[in-house]
Amino acid sequence: MTLTRKGQATRERILEAATDLIAQRGVTGTSTEDVRKAAGVSGSQLYHYFVSKQALIRAVITRQAEAPLIPGRPIMGALDSFDALRAWADAAVENQEHNSGRGECTLTSLAGELNPADDQTREDLCNAFQRWQSLLHDGLRAMRDRGELRPEANLDELAMALLTALQGGSLLSQTLRSAEPMGASMKAALAYVRSFTAE
Repeated sequence: MTLTRKGQATRERILEAATDLIAQRGVTGTSTEDVRKAAGVSGSQLYHYFVSKQALIRAVITRQAEAPLIPGRPIMGALDSFDALRAWADAAVENQEHNSGRGECTLTSLAGELNPADDQTREDLCNAFQRWQSLLHDGLRAMRDRGELRPEANLDELAMALLTALQGGSLLSQTLRSAEPMGASMKAALAYVRSFTAE
């Protein structure tokens, strides 16, 4: 669907409202009526852009997966050096410290509320996580190509370790209301990557 500039702005306003509400109340605690009111749109406008709550949630997943690099947020940019990986890990920890695990609509929180029977949304989340893993893999490959990592480094495994550290750390930090789990998980994952540093 091709949107006018006004239409794009309206759709983004709806998505932003949905993202904020899900951060506060979770997926199950957020209705399309809540989103409609928060976005200041009519019911017909909301359903023009999103035919169902599931379609809206899927759009939120895509939005969160493709968010640009924001200072202080663990959204991935170019992660092709140890310094870049360290800065990314620090941003993830700082973000948890700033929010104490509260008020965020993340892929982790969305995955935590996934209905086991909702294969379509699960596929969207899988694609989002795979996109992040691919970004990590690309950065690690650049490091190996420059000779910073040993040739035998398993880039798929290293990328998955980093992604798992981020997501697992996020889940525990949100549950415990502490940045400590994120700090521990990211520190361990980075140490694992550094264990493949070329001599």
